[in-house]
Amino acid sequence: MAAQRALRRLGSRKVKTAQVPVIFDPLVATSILEHIFEGVNGDSVYRGASFLAGKLSQQIAAAGVTVVDDGTIVGGFGTSPFDGEGVPSRRTVVIENGILASYLLNTYTAKKLGLQTTGNASRGLAGTPGIGPGNYFLQPGLKTPQQVIGGVKEGLYVTEFMGMGVNLVTGDYSRGASGLWISGGELTYPVEEITVAGNLKDMFLNISEVASDLEFRGAVASPTIRIDGLTVGGE
Repeated sequence: MAAQRALRRLGSRKVKTAQVPVIFDPLVATSILEHIFEGVNGDSVYRGASFLAGKLSQQIAAAGVTVVDDGTIVGGFGTSPFDGEGVPSRRTVVIENGILASYLLNTYTAKKLGLQTTGNASRGLAGTPGIGPGNYFLQPGLKTPQQVIGGVKEGLYVTEFMGMGVNLVTGDYSRGASGLWISGGELTYPVEEITVAGNLKDMFLNISEVASDLEFRGAVASPTIRIDGLTVGGE
């Protein structure tokens, strides 16, 4: 598989700037989940440094999006009996059918926001507890990745991101990327030296497909996802 992924990058080219559907390979789709995590992190929320501050019970993503943090999954990478403050681990639905259902909090940030801790305190070797995920994932859909790709006439399949370019206060998003161009519902040729740009507020709402290929390779996991309306910058 590693050899196949390397060989399919041979002969990469640029594409013309266009607004097209973008499909995120599971290995890069986790970055979208991490941006959601940073947005619901209680520390950012109470300081007003998150574009999701004050959005509880509001629709912030497409109806097919449900994000869960569960520190109780047996054998999970992020499973533990309790968090960094000794609070028992639990299952927290962060986004339910597109509605922001909960922030992720430790005791300090919960008190700042007038809420209850979600058992997400994370403690290092020194200093006060921060906030970290348990087993944090996007619930999979029903379609296979091939079916999701097959529904795109012209678009981009992203396999790698470079750089950051994300503003969590405004939601502005722009990252260097490489991957494969989709034409007629099939992966055709490799592309590189392009950018993918949009705004996280719109990106979450424009998640039009979530595939069925959820696989945990760490504490954060996502299946293949399709996001419409992104700008792919090339020539």
